[in-house]
Amino acid sequence: MWNMSRFFPVFQWMGGYDRQMLRGDLLAAVIVTIMLIPQSLAYALLAGLPPETGLYASIFPIVLYAIFGTSHSLAVGPVAVISLMTAAAIGELGDQGIDYVTAALTLAFLSGIFLLLLGVLRLGFLANFLSHPVISGFITASGILIAASQLKHIFGIDASGDTLPELAHGLWVSLGQVNWITTALGASTVVFLFWARSGLKQLLRHFGFGPTAADMGAKAGPVVAVFLTTFAVWAFDLSERGVDIVGAVPQKLPPLTAPSFDPSVLTTMIGPAILLSIIGFVESISVAQTLAAKRRQRINPDQELIGLGAANIGASFSGGFPVTGGFSRSVVNFDAGAQTPAAGVFTAAGLAFAAVALTPLVYFLPNTTLAATIIVAVLSLIDISIIQRAWRYSRTDLAAVVATILLTLGFGVEIGVSAGVLISVLIHLYSSSRPHMAIVGQIPSTEHYRNIDRHKVIIYDEILSVRIDESLYFANARNLEDRIYAMVAGRDAPRHVILMCSAVNDVDMSALESLEAINSRLADRDIKFHLSEVKGPVMDRLKKTTFVEDLTGQIFLTHDRAVRTLRASNPVPGNPSNDGVSL
Repeated sequence: MWNMSRFFPVFQWMGGYDRQMLRGDLLAAVIVTIMLIPQSLAYALLAGLPPETGLYASIFPIVLYAIFGTSHSLAVGPVAVISLMTAAAIGELGDQGIDYVTAALTLAFLSGIFLLLLGVLRLGFLANFLSHPVISGFITASGILIAASQLKHIFGIDASGDTLPELAHGLWVSLGQVNWITTALGASTVVFLFWARSGLKQLLRHFGFGPTAADMGAKAGPVVAVFLTTFAVWAFDLSERGVDIVGAVPQKLPPLTAPSFDPSVLTTMIGPAILLSIIGFVESISVAQTLAAKRRQRINPDQELIGLGAANIGASFSGGFPVTGGFSRSVVNFDAGAQTPAAGVFTAAGLAFAAVALTPLVYFLPNTTLAATIIVAVLSLIDISIIQRAWRYSRTDLAAVVATILLTLGFGVEIGVSAGVLISVLIHLYSSSRPHMAIVGQIPSTEHYRNIDRHKVIIYDEILSVRIDESLYFANARNLEDRIYAMVAGRDAPRHVILMCSAVNDVDMSALESLEAINSRLADRDIKFHLSEVKGPVMDRLKKTTFVEDLTGQIFLTHDRAVRTLRASNPVPGNPSNDGVSL
């Protein structure tokens, strides 16, 4: 059973399942189901797919995640950013004559396989290549793109485009086609949804509802908007006056489907699938860990990859499209009292019932209402303050944020996030290739050694103490050599050079060769080369080479011991000197 629970986390919580958990899960499922019905339809619209695919993507994927996932509160399904990336990816195949639905199934399948492989091979750390500034910049730009892409539904016009300039141009040239009834419905829905976030809660409290009930009622604002606008379209026959409606939605459970295995389709979709998977995983794991911490629960990132992979594979065989853990629905699920992943299973059952029994009720649902729902939801994703914070803290992070935002808006989501990853890696390589190095001296009456440019310290003419604040590898190995030689040239004939390695966690082959070169070149000038505070794992690797034997100096446990030993063996009159600078 232990092995089973390791690979199937469902067994970890199912054994102790009780009535209290059941009540919490059922209540959460009812609330989340009500929320997900309009949201699922809206995100299918955003992805450029038939509305029913949004419901299908929210049924079997949730069940599969409940079996394989480790979060007790994460609600899996279509989300705004992933839907936008799906629309961009399948649009490429649509231009080649491939059916959009088949393309979406294939994208979900490839995403699921990629996530599954990452989980099995325990490669979740790859998501760390997306830095927080890049993620924030990408999500902010995506929120702007999503909101802009939905304006055509708000105005009832025909406009298209994958980038902000294309969308702006499409809207501009189509302004003469604006349907004012559609615009009135959409604009009023946007205003209502913004008001519902705070005003509806206060109104419900005024009528005697408790805090929890009022809060949940406010979160059901989109459902109220759907009901009112659908009724208005039906009652006043607005579909005959140019208001686009959802129309007939198949009244059935998710069908058995299959992705395309055409090599040309798979080749085209593999890149977008990888990017989509990484973005989805980063979003999902951040939500899952945040909610788990509130209940002192533990999330296994590698098992989360497997859970999300299974969910996406399930979506590909049940008429859906790529899914991940959503922030808003997960928070609602958590606040509503979900105790275990069983809440997701009950939610799936509720959505399955809706797919069979309630779809006729959305026939007159106007697309402009779904667009308004999307716009209000994604505006919370836009975080312009990240630019201000990056400006104050790190200009390199600022470059990554601004570049990601501009490239995403100007060239689309795939180029934007790819460029963001590349920029992050290049910035890291550039920064670590020029590591901070400092000449250090002894703080009087202590064993501590600090930068001579920042502290009043004691230094000795015959000893050059250098601290490097970075691991040593191929990108900074040559820089280390050049800086050491320059420091030696700037001193009056030092007899010892000590490299303080307290911040060095690794030394690769290139760096080892540089250390050997430094040792040899200093020896030619009758200067001994020493190391201090070398960490155990680094020392273990150095001992496997001839470097320790060939070293002209010694390796000391502490820097203070190194200085005291060398001072005692080579006393020089006229020391110490206090030429440090106090700041």
